[in-house]
Amino acid sequence: MSKKVITFGELMLRLAPEGYYRFVQADKLGATFGGGEANVAVSLANYGFDAKFVSKLPTHEIGQAAVNSLRKYGVDTSYIARGGDRVGIYYLEKGASQRPSKVIYDRAGSSIYTATADDFNWKEIFDGAEWFHFTGITPALNDNVANLCLEACKAAKEAGVKISCDLNYRNKLWSKAKAGEVMGELCKYVDVCIANEEDASDVFGIKAADTDVTTGTVNHEGYKDVAKQLADRFGFEKVAITLRESISANDNLWSAMLFDGNDYYFSKKYSMHIVDRVGGGDSFGGGLIAACLNGCSSQETIEIAVAASCLKHSIEGDFNLVSMDEVMKLAGGDGSGRVQR
Repeated sequence: MSKKVITFGELMLRLAPEGYYRFVQADKLGATFGGGEANVAVSLANYGFDAKFVSKLPTHEIGQAAVNSLRKYGVDTSYIARGGDRVGIYYLEKGASQRPSKVIYDRAGSSIYTATADDFNWKEIFDGAEWFHFTGITPALNDNVANLCLEACKAAKEAGVKISCDLNYRNKLWSKAKAGEVMGELCKYVDVCIANEEDASDVFGIKAADTDVTTGTVNHEGYKDVAKQLADRFGFEKVAITLRESISANDNLWSAMLFDGNDYYFSKKYSMHIVDRVGGGDSFGGGLIAACLNGCSSQETIEIAVAASCLKHSIEGDFNLVSMDEVMKLAGGDGSGRVQR
């Protein structure tokens, strides 16, 4: 029987101009769905896990289309509560060359904002589960959803479920002070913490020395210190830090580090030409969780997570539509991109 993984968050409608059109140029927008924890669930379903996504969506057709977008890839949607009036929206303008990508949120008052404790039977949801994943985006929505996250973490711990969290700080959703306060409480329950260059600094004031994300400078020793400080403060079993070196909006160097409480493991570095970078961090989380659940070594775990995420950057949309075979092939060194016949 495949291992059961629970993720909890908001599933949004993504509206984007085609290609590299700017918002003000576009006369039509493509519609897809995505959201941090839903993206992780899709990754895990593609890897053969019993992935269940927990959320709240309206009963109308757009809400149903959102649910269907997950079912299509094998995600179990039976714990999605139905009700409320709207699906959150985000607009995405893809960057190119030195022009960055841009996201505009229109999500206030969506169904998950109105969710209550009665919408989720956490004891039932975590029955037989092995892993629970959420991100810092979900508690950022409002105090109500932050409390639901806390309830979920407590129930997961009672059920003996491992918990992972991607800090995922979003300054359009809450202040650094509020994030530090709320995430500081939630992180007491977390076993595996995922962060990027900026998250640890923004949320907890923990900084890497000699690193400047705007110039693409990454100092490995500094990140060892960040991971150690995070683990010491919260008792995390593992801390994974993604290391993105931005050459331009289209071209990034991509690697990561894993601290397992004893040693530090760095992945190989990929030079990526980006098709779509939204969901890149979530695909890293999906690969990391899969590797942990499969009992991989620390070095294998970070290689799998980075390879999975590298592949996601080549795929349109939020979801990482790759198999574990494809991930393992890249992690094993075949990054040529040659036609497979």
